[in-house]
Parts: sequence; C-alpha cells; structure tokens
Amino acid sequence: MNRELRSNLGYVEERSDLAAAFRWAARLNLHEAVANHFSLAVNNAGTQFLINPNGRHFARIRASELLLLDADDATTLDRPDAPDPTAWGLHGAIHRACPHARCVMHVHSIHATVLASLADSTLPPIDQNSAMFFNRHVVDDHFGGMAFGDEGARCAALLGDPKVKTMVMGNHGVLVIGDTVAETFNRLYYFERAAETYIRALQTGRPLRVLPDSVAEKTAREWEGYPGFARNFLSEIRAMLDDEGADYRA
Repeated sequence: MNRELRSNLGYVEERSDLAAAFRWAARLNLHEAVANHFSLAVNNAGTQFLINPNGRHFARIRASELLLLDADDATTLDRPDAPDPTAWGLHGAIHRACPHARCVMHVHSIHATVLASLADSTLPPIDQNSAMFFNRHVVDDHFGGMAFGDEGARCAALLGDPKVKTMVMGNHGVLVIGDTVAETFNRLYYFERAAETYIRALQTGRPLRVLPDSVAEKTAREWEGYPGFARNFLSEIRAMLDDEGADYRA
C-alpha cells in the first residue's frame, strides 16, 4: 500500500460511525477481549476498507485509529501497524471477493455463538425479530480453524448471494454485512436479540410457535423497507456517546 493511502485520515463521518459502533458493541457485551473486527469499504470497488487496529479493545477505539487497508495489497501484514492476521484473512477476503459487502461485522457474541454451536444452527422465524433473517442467513457447517487466508476465502465464498446478509459461522460466531455501518450494526444487534429469544425459548422445552413461511417473508420485507430505522438507531448511539463526552470521534 502506498504512503498516501496508509496515512489518509479522510472519511471522517464513516470513521466516526464505525468507532461509535465499536463503543456500543462493547456496551452490549457483543465483544470478546481484544478479538473480533468491524470493517467498512470506502472506495467504489469495495477493496479499500477501514478496520480496527490490532489489539485494541472495542471500548477504546477512536475514529483516527482505524486502519485503512487495501484488500489487494499482499504486503499488508508486513506493515508496522499490521492488522490482526485473522482480521486480514477474513475481512480482506470478503472485501476482495464481495463488493456488495460494504460493511462487515464479525463477533463471538454469546447467544449467536450458542446458536452456532448447535447441530442445526438455522434461526427459525419464531417472532418479529427472527423473521428479519428468514431466508436471509446462511449457516457455515465446515469450520476449519481460525480465519487465516484459506479459511477467510472459504467463508467469503458463502456470501456470494447478495440476499444473504448474515452468516452463522458454525462452531465460531456470527458475521453480518450491509451497505452502511448503521444498517450492519442494526442487523448485528437484532440477530443477537433474535438468537437470545430462540435459545431461551428452547430452554423452556416447550413446542415453538414458528411463523408460516409467507408471514415470515412478508415480515422480512417489511423490515427491509422500514424507513430510517437503522440510521436513527446509530444516530441515537452517537448522541448518547456525545452526551457522555466520549472520545470516539477523536
């Protein structure tokens, strides 16, 4: 990557949105130590992207600290500020292969990971929230170890259908994609909520009230067309962080 790209601190609003998402993910306990990563494409081809720096806790990430990487730069891991190798392996592969995946968020959140640990990791439409993901998520049944180069490329290949916005990574966690930080974080938030509802429902040992396919599909489309919902959610997150004097914008 050239020096101009490496030192570029543009994309001010994009950086602030992403930093706010990291901070709120930590508030919601969606993070895991200094692992897990969010990324956002910033060029038309989708190959140049912002991502969190290696070893930084979600709760401390600031906009200016986000790395700007090029998915086609084979020397990325030789940089003095190189990203986490699994972040490069997974997010680099997705931004290289899936231009429709403008924003990518991967976490090992508790309930999504419990779902990913079941023999059948499909999320059934048992309520309004889980219906959001009806026929819009894929289950990866072939976990092959940590997401270095080959494993990252294998996962990226599962996101070829633009309708699929969520991947339940079997034995691993969850990954969601979207057009913007707001859309993607909203999807991540609701998937964790839906997974929690499903896991708690299973714990009762009683039969599930599963929605008919026609109603689940109708509800999913209504979610997709809900005006301004995701953007308003992120705007409120940023407002609450601003009210607290948080330094995520710095």
